[in-house]
Amino acid sequence: MAPAETDIAAYLAFFRSAEALKDTLRNSWTATGRRESTAEHSWRLALMAIALEEALPGIDHARLLRMLVLHDLGEALHGDVPAPLQGPDKTAEERADLQSLLAPLPEAAANRLLALWDEYNSLATPEARIAKGLDRLETVLQHVQGANPPDFDYAFNLGYGRRHSAAHPL
Repeated sequence: MAPAETDIAAYLAFFRSAEALKDTLRNSWTATGRRESTAEHSWRLALMAIALEEALPGIDHARLLRMLVLHDLGEALHGDVPAPLQGPDKTAEERADLQSLLAPLPEAAANRLLALWDEYNSLATPEARIAKGLDRLETVLQHVQGANPPDFDYAFNLGYGRRHSAAHPL
């Protein structure tokens, strides 16, 4: 069903706010030495899930992709915090930012997207655990592939996300 005509403005407001993710920079560099945006990270993460679909039997791939596209959306407001610097309140702060971004949407749409984000962060489903593991693997891949600054901490990558990526044979 198409959105009601009165909802079109709400969706457009949400899409305009979400555009900020394109300018949200991460603590990762591309192979050419440019800082990577969070939107670029989410794009390659989704690409990984699409390409690896056959290696992930029993996974609801549409649900997985939705989680991957949404997982860092809250960072559009206050940016990405590098993993070594993340505090205990990072998830709560990012959730509050996501709720602010979702606020213009019709309630049902906002609740659906927030529920997917919560599922990702709770690791309660196979799709959420795969999403978190792929998120960690994409980040490590970017750190290995990127033209990082001379003081980049490669040692951090050795343990980063092992808890999440070790949860599946892939």
